[in-house]
Amino acid sequence: QVQLVESGGGLVQAGGSLRLSCAASGRTFSLYSMGWFRQAPGKEREFVGRISSSSSTYYRDSVKGRFTISRDNFKNTVTLIMNSLKPEDTAVYYCAAALRGTGIRIQDYDYWGQGTQVTVSS
Repeated sequence: QVQLVESGGGLVQAGGSLRLSCAASGRTFSLYSMGWFRQAPGKEREFVGRISSSSSTYYRDSVKGRFTISRDNFKNTVTLIMNSLKPEDTAVYYCAAALRGTGIRIQDYDYWGQGTQVTVSS
């Protein structure tokens, strides 16, 4: 089983930055695609971005140029750096692991963390 733990959430002013981390268990972390999703109150969980096992990244349009995902396979961690944050970025952010493929859909992922709250004030 893969366990994922997010950290780094908090309150930040619009225009500010936050760095989220996801720590993963398992001996084959380097083989996973790691995704970030978010869910705002009353809304569906949505794809934010992902980094493949080959470190290829892909982001939803609304965060391109602002968010950056990286991974450290030695530490079994994935980092989401969020810059130029906007109030509409407010959500619970989840990391997820896909054991196969490089998907961007919720159903493409096999394991999920519990989430960390990001609140952006104007």
